[in-house]
Amino acid sequence: MEALAAKFKIYKDYSIDLIKLSAPILAGNMANMLINVGDVIVAGRHSTVTLGAISVASAIFMTFMIAAIGLMASISPVVSNLRGERKTTKTLFRATVKYSLIIGLIFCFLIRYIIKHVDVIGLTPDLYPLVVEYLDISSWGMFGGLMFMALKEFLQAYEIVVFPNLITVFQIFLNLFLNVAFVFGMWGFPELGVKGLAIASLIVRTAGGIVIFLYCLPFLKGRSRRVKTYIKELLKTGWPISFALFFEFLGFNTTAVLVGKFSSTLAAAHNVIITVTSLTYMFPMSVSNAIGIKVGFANGEKNILNVKRYSLAGVYLSVIFMGLNAIVYFLWPELLLSLFTQDKNVIAASLPVIHIVLCYLFFDGIQCACVGSLKGLKDTKPIMITMAIAYVIVGIPLGSLLAFKYNIVLMGFWTGLAVALFCACVISSTILIRKIRKLQKISS
Repeated sequence: MEALAAKFKIYKDYSIDLIKLSAPILAGNMANMLINVGDVIVAGRHSTVTLGAISVASAIFMTFMIAAIGLMASISPVVSNLRGERKTTKTLFRATVKYSLIIGLIFCFLIRYIIKHVDVIGLTPDLYPLVVEYLDISSWGMFGGLMFMALKEFLQAYEIVVFPNLITVFQIFLNLFLNVAFVFGMWGFPELGVKGLAIASLIVRTAGGIVIFLYCLPFLKGRSRRVKTYIKELLKTGWPISFALFFEFLGFNTTAVLVGKFSSTLAAAHNVIITVTSLTYMFPMSVSNAIGIKVGFANGEKNILNVKRYSLAGVYLSVIFMGLNAIVYFLWPELLLSLFTQDKNVIAASLPVIHIVLCYLFFDGIQCACVGSLKGLKDTKPIMITMAIAYVIVGIPLGSLLAFKYNIVLMGFWTGLAVALFCACVISSTILIRKIRKLQKISS
């Protein structure tokens, strides 16, 4: 009994460490979601065409942004590992800035290339020019947006998480103010509609990049001789994360499109469920970021015991949080859904899926914690392979089979997603356990 109590105290301390680190990250992640919500609300109040245009344009833009963010996500685990090895890392600040700007340039040109081929999608005449206009302006926001993400990751490696996430919170209000001013033509500004949304997005992303750069100026000292090695390590660790995010993004967007082939009610129900689960997912995702930082530092200093304990503490936190959420989902599903829609048909279509969503969230929480540990260990290729298997080979085909062949539509697609996350959970946890055991053998 005493041994169990001692073990509980150990993991309690490690869990508190992760909570302290992940709390500001959670605030930043929630703020990011609210920025997108603000765009949708303002666009919807302007006109249906504006809302439709921003939906299509944002989907195209975010496909590239998600891939680019994956390349930025390697910065904190790589720098954390170097700090654990007691190597000088502040001199890598210049290289980090250059890395973000080069990746920003590449993705900016990719979006501008896509603009020339948007007509292939077959958009309606009223949407096409607005989507092109939005992408044309917002593509330049890649530079500021990716610099912000890169330096946020760089600061996270030093466990400096409050200030960068406060910037994100401030961006909510700046984005909302600029959206209203530019879209509706308030306070002396001309009414710009979709163009106003794009300009607001560009200003907010650029301002975020400039402010965090100024905050990081104390790091602008000296030059590193390991720049090439550092960039290679970032790309080696980052490109699998980028593809993993792409496969996950592909899974959800493909499912959304396929559900829309059946009825608008089912499409709306799917959208509501996605919104609810996305908010729930913010906690395990934030804990995953914290795990990556802590495990990265522990891995760098060859402290395999801390690698194991932070990994397990992260899994425990995710399981507990998802368990508490499951109670809310199980006892008050209608109340939860009614926060996002008052349409009784949409709520009725969503309710039967809730139990599957509970399974989905539970598996997602565990795999998310495992992914954080693997990032910290700089072993990211398995993450990419796992997501490809989970969504492309298992989730989408299974959901499509149940929906199109057996006419189990929303339930079928979410069963596919739940099974996909179950596979991801099993594969990622197995890989992590084997990795830690291997490290333990090497250290002993």
